[in-house]
Amino acid sequence: MVNSLTAIVLAGGQSSRLGQDKALILVQGMPLLRRTCEVALACTSQVYVVTPRPQIYQPLLPPQCQLVLEQPLSNEPQPHGPLVGFAQGLAVSPTEWVLLLACDLPYLQADLLQNWMQQLDALEPAIAALLPHHEQGWEPLCGFYRADSLPRLNAFMQQGGRSFQRWLAQETVQAIAFSPVESIRLREQQMLFNCNTPADLEEVMNS
Repeated sequence: MVNSLTAIVLAGGQSSRLGQDKALILVQGMPLLRRTCEVALACTSQVYVVTPRPQIYQPLLPPQCQLVLEQPLSNEPQPHGPLVGFAQGLAVSPTEWVLLLACDLPYLQADLLQNWMQQLDALEPAIAALLPHHEQGWEPLCGFYRADSLPRLNAFMQQGGRSFQRWLAQETVQAIAFSPVESIRLREQQMLFNCNTPADLEEVMNS
């Protein structure tokens, strides 16, 4: 699977609620963006970082990672949300499946992602995405997408769509099967925690 999967790491957010650039936060002495890329590289040799700020993040990245300059949409001021950055990353993906990751997942674990990857081979061709599901809906920024969903995604955005949840409501999505082993399942649930606010950051620093 390692050669049929591309990872896209989104690093385009404004970090407005956190008050500092979340990609630069040190977790166990490593910038969060680099840590996310290192985990992605444990799943695939093809990792793209989509960002409008490549000059800031280039020095942080492992040399195997490639930068994709996130371009603003015409007649639309930034920020325009993660869906646009995802589409621009998806456009350069050479593989059937893409692993999409936000850069602010401090508990991301390679072994858990590798376990999830094993579920891809059993999916029907009509399944456009394999994602975690929780009470609030899909978790779009830590999961898998077929690259051939790009034309439908572009059509959705051309109609003004910017919401991941609304786009996914139009697609056939499969829920990731979490482990039946409680200790592993708790790690899987924790892995979806993202660092959006100062309280989130304090929790990470104290864990």
